Amino acid sequence: MIRVQCPICDQVMQGQSQSEWPQFPFCSQRCKTIDLGRWLDQAYRIKAEDAEEERTDSDEDDLP
Repeated sequence: MIRVQCPICDQVMQGQSQSEWPQFPFCSQRCKTIDLGRWLDQAYRIKAEDAEEERTDSDEDDLP
């Protein structure tokens, strides 16, 4: 038995297998489209603050 929640609307999806949910891991085409829209709008981002700080520190060491 599978019991998961849709990552967009939090609807609980229960069933014997993933084949019962053709849009898995989403509950519907609507939620799948919402997720795609968020990706295309760049709503999902990974902050790169640590990488910028490392480059700044190493650049200062190279100064005469």
